[in-house]
Amino acid sequence: MSALGMVHASRILTRRYHLVMTNPPYLGAGQHGAVLKDFCEAHYKTAKADLANVFLERCLKLCVPGGVVSFVMPQGWLFQPRYKKQREHLLRYSTWNLLARLGSGAFEMITGEVVNAILLTLTHAKPAADQPLRGLDVSAPKSPGEKAVLLAGGDVANVKQLGQLENPDARVMLSEFESGDGDVKLLSAYAGSFQGLCTSDNAQFLFRFWEQMKISAELWSYLQGAADQQSIFGGCSQILLWEQGNGKYLRHAMALKEEGRLGGWKSGGQAWDRPGIAINVTRNLFVNVYLGSKFDNTVAAVTPIDSGHLAAVFTFASSKDYIDELKKIDSALSVTELTLIKVPFDLAHWQKIAAERYPHGLPKPYSDDPTQWIFHGHPQPATDPLQVAVARLLGYRWPAESDAAMELSSEARAWIARCKDMDSLVDDDGILCLPAVRGEAAAVDRLRALLSRAFGADWTAASEAKLLKDAGCDGLPLAQWLRDKFFEQHVTRFQKRPFIWHVWDGHKDGFSALLNYHTLTRAKLQTLIHTYLGDWITQQRRTVDAGGAQAGEATLKLAKAEALKVQLEAIAHGEKPYDIFVRWKHLAQQPIGWEPDLNDGVRMNIRPFVEAGVLRIPRAKLGIKWESDRGKDVASAPWFKLGPTYDEPEGTRINDHHLSLSEKQAERARLAAKK
Repeated sequence: MSALGMVHASRILTRRYHLVMTNPPYLGAGQHGAVLKDFCEAHYKTAKADLANVFLERCLKLCVPGGVVSFVMPQGWLFQPRYKKQREHLLRYSTWNLLARLGSGAFEMITGEVVNAILLTLTHAKPAADQPLRGLDVSAPKSPGEKAVLLAGGDVANVKQLGQLENPDARVMLSEFESGDGDVKLLSAYAGSFQGLCTSDNAQFLFRFWEQMKISAELWSYLQGAADQQSIFGGCSQILLWEQGNGKYLRHAMALKEEGRLGGWKSGGQAWDRPGIAINVTRNLFVNVYLGSKFDNTVAAVTPIDSGHLAAVFTFASSKDYIDELKKIDSALSVTELTLIKVPFDLAHWQKIAAERYPHGLPKPYSDDPTQWIFHGHPQPATDPLQVAVARLLGYRWPAESDAAMELSSEARAWIARCKDMDSLVDDDGILCLPAVRGEAAAVDRLRALLSRAFGADWTAASEAKLLKDAGCDGLPLAQWLRDKFFEQHVTRFQKRPFIWHVWDGHKDGFSALLNYHTLTRAKLQTLIHTYLGDWITQQRRTVDAGGAQAGEATLKLAKAEALKVQLEAIAHGEKPYDIFVRWKHLAQQPIGWEPDLNDGVRMNIRPFVEAGVLRIPRAKLGIKWESDRGKDVASAPWFKLGPTYDEPEGTRINDHHLSLSEKQAERARLAAKK
């Protein structure tokens, strides 16, 4: 029976047909097995990026001369650069009869993912010189029914088929492309566009700048990334462990190269230190000024050939006109960096608009957003004054405050100068207890004093109420916000990488302290345990010993505080599961007890506190996870062979692993004995 089926299939596939209609399987090259990959490479080289495109080529070969194929296809191949050669071949040697862009939501039975499809009808015959390509775009409506109505009665576009070869990368468009004849040229005539770098292991090399107290130029480089909003400045939250290009990141890149996996570890170097714009290429095409730093592959840096054109290029790229021009040649959710400059750009027109909008040129860097490294650090104009005030009270300073070489506006420098007014109110050890202990005032009183100093004569009870309302806590007392809401909002604001940690004992009115993570050494943790928490425990014991109405409540507080002390001591000791495990460090380099390396970042170092359950919000709400990181480690990675222990392949980037003190101590002893 199997042989008979094969004979029958052979007969079907060797015949020639007048009409072939199908919805082929969609399968990108990355999912092709070895046999299929080799077959596509050998026989369908220009179509090999997706099995659907291979089917299209194969079905055209099944047609008699003048035969027709009618396909449902993914739309991306109409404009993506990797299909350029196939488009050119089909435009030259097949007649395009009808193209309909369906967009997403065209099929009632497909849910849960975006499928952007087209309907395509081609004739297996070389097109006439004046062959029209007719089409409809019904991608805007959301439902299949609405799309069907437009397909039946919508306006049909009519463009020249062979004219599509003149479009950038021979992209297939349902409108005539203005190639930039006369005074209007493509943007590529005035600017270059560059792809950002890809580390292949972001967890090891990319951090938020607030995870470090000081951004040392010997270790770190600012890294611009995708912004989440359209603004002049944005995307300035990350730093790269660069080590002047000669450290661990370089060694990682060379190890990748040896395995044939070298990616763009220093891509974008042509744009570094040049003025330009950064465009989010991942989803929304938000545009910000590019500050000349290194940048990752979530953005493309577009740098003008003549820096005097920067304002015009920025004004154009941040306009709706730019988006409309891009959509003509690429309707994908994300675009390549080269596509960004293949649009018509009327320099004189946009220079005029830029001159009206920015008569003194684009402003120098300024931000009120505390998640940007160009933030000035002052609470008063900040987008989140309460968060900034608490951080300042605990001794944190923003990079712009200490980097005299950073380019900033005069307004930013003025706010930085005013920050000095608050210096005398800063906590001296990075431990701020919410209740009054060790002779220090309660945290809320100290915070209120700093806010009063920051806002000066403008500070009133109404000002405090407005800040709380803006923080989503309308009517809540400042003390309650600090106790119940601060840490949760801090985690959200600082992208699940909190640098102020809220430790508490679990009692509503019990012991609670805010800690500056950057200054939380082993000695400071002992100070927290024995000085601050110790004083609180003494207070509760005195109340219990005194008897009376408060003794019962004090007994509960005492029990909670003593339990917290046990957990904090366990963190200080560091036996698993309260250990710190860093997957990119060898066994002998793993911390013993609470001796964190801040260069490993908050995600690695906060884990003992999460495991011990001593933070103000629970693990689930904290949102920090230690699941395996994306990608495969290089064979030389310290824990390359750990994967099978967790039923994963070798090279899996395991984070949720624990080591005993004895394991770490034994390895250190072994290495010491070898010296």
